[in-house]
Amino acid sequence: MRVSVIQLSSTLDTERNLRKAEELIGGAAAAGAHLIALPEVFNRRGESAQVRLHAESLQGPSMEWAARLALAHSVWLLAGSFAEKGADIERVYNTSTLFSPAGEAVCRYRKIHLFDVDIPGAQARESDSVTPGDSLVVHELPEGVRLGLTVCYDLRFPELYRGLTLQGARLISVPSAFTERTGRDHWEILLRARAIENQVFILAPNQFGSTPGTPISYGRSMIIDPWGTVLAQAPDRECFILADLDLTQQDEVRKRLPCLNHRRPDIYL
Repeated sequence: MRVSVIQLSSTLDTERNLRKAEELIGGAAAAGAHLIALPEVFNRRGESAQVRLHAESLQGPSMEWAARLALAHSVWLLAGSFAEKGADIERVYNTSTLFSPAGEAVCRYRKIHLFDVDIPGAQARESDSVTPGDSLVVHELPEGVRLGLTVCYDLRFPELYRGLTLQGARLISVPSAFTERTGRDHWEILLRARAIENQVFILAPNQFGSTPGTPISYGRSMIIDPWGTVLAQAPDRECFILADLDLTQQDEVRKRLPCLNHRRPDIYL
C-alpha cells in the first residue's frame, strides 16, 4: 500500500490553504498514493477566536472540498482535522474525517486529549475553545487493513494507541500542528515509540512554520514502519512525502517478536 502525508503551512486564509493542499494531493495521487493524509487544522490555522468564528459543520465547504478531491483522485483521503461546530457556540470539536475513494465520509474522530500546556514557546489552552471527543475510532480499508485515528497531542498518551491496536489497527494516523519547541525534542521519539510498542505503521502529517496567533509548528512530517524505521521525512517546506507499506513485513515483525501476545492485563491495566 502506497501512502502519502502532506505538510502544510496553513494560515487563516482557508482559500489559500485548500488551494495549496489540492495541489499537493494531486501530486501525491499522481505518484500512486492510495491513502493521503492532511495535517491538523489543514483548512484554517491561527488565533483560536478566529478559527472558532469560522468553524464549519460536517457538511460544510471544507468537507465538501475533501469529498470532491477523494472522488476526483479515487483515493482514501484523511482530512487531518478541522474546527467542527458543536452545540456550544463558544467551543468546537477538533475533528479528523476519513473519505473513501467514492467521496464518502466513512468515519470521524474528535480529538480526545486537549493541548493545555505552559511551556515557553508553546503556551496553549485548547480546552478554552475545544470540546474533547470521547470515542476511539478505527476504520477498515481494503484488504482488511484497519486504520486508527488520533490527532496531535494524543501522541503523548500511549494507552490510546494500545487501545486502537487492540481494536485491530495496523496503521495509525497522527495529523498534527506539533510545536517547534516540543517537536525538536519529542516529535520523532514519540512517533517511533508508538510505532515500535504497537508494531504499527504511523502516518504523521504535521504543520510547518508560523502563523499569527499560534506557536511555531515543527514540520518534519513522517511515515514510520512497525520496527520504528523512518520510511520518509518531510523537509522544512510545504510538500508531500511517500512510502510503500510492507504489510507482510509487519506480519513478520509481529510473528517473530510477539510482544502484543505477551501482555499481562491480569497484572496491570
